[in-house]
Amino acid sequence: MSVLVERVNSIAVITINRPQAKNAVDPATASALLAAFTEADADPAVAVMVLTGAGGEFCAGADLKAVANGEAFEQIAHGPMGPSRLALDKPLIAAIEGHAVAGGLELALLADMRVASQTAAFGVYCRRWGVPLIDGGTVRLPRIIGEGRAMDMILTGRKVDAEEALSFGLINRLTPPGGALAGAIELAESLARFPQACLRIDRASARAAFDRPLAEALKAEGLAGIAALAEAKRGASRFADGLGRAGDFETI
Repeated sequence: MSVLVERVNSIAVITINRPQAKNAVDPATASALLAAFTEADADPAVAVMVLTGAGGEFCAGADLKAVANGEAFEQIAHGPMGPSRLALDKPLIAAIEGHAVAGGLELALLADMRVASQTAAFGVYCRRWGVPLIDGGTVRLPRIIGEGRAMDMILTGRKVDAEEALSFGLINRLTPPGGALAGAIELAESLARFPQACLRIDRASARAAFDRPLAEALKAEGLAGIAALAEAKRGASRFADGLGRAGDFETI
């Protein structure tokens, strides 16, 4: 199977499993990724998703051999890489070893946070072959690292190593080689311990704010927060009882 899905408690770990092709995504894999993300996002037992790649590589992008053979990527409704145009309701963390380049970089950008090992390398390598970024790269990369740095990556197609990526916020956590997946699962489990309604509302508000004027974004934030007030009231009661402090994040 080109995509594997494993449950670790309330975490869905989605693995691109084409190590023979550095986890490059062909149309069948794109369809399988789309199905895996859609199912995990709709599963009430899943709190957080983690995306990774098998064999010490994250993803080398679209399978250009499949492109050369005329396979129909354009039929994938949510982007040639599969899930890249989805609006996920739950947090996604990318666990990155090795290359996250071209469309693989775009899949990493779909995530809310990226945990990468010291082996990780990022780049718009598709620049070399005249393949455009059509899975969110030109939209998400400037939002995450700023326009100047994004233009440097987009126009030059150069390699960005893990240390540089950490320095400008392309990745959130850096691990020793081989440690990205464990680090991502640990981070995911820490998110899963929080009250989920509030977490998802705040996440959605932060993402939507990019597309709204300030006054509209502030109003939308307030209206959305009303839905979490019952959860907040229970949390306030726990606080008053001396709970929820010093690392106590028991779900309320």
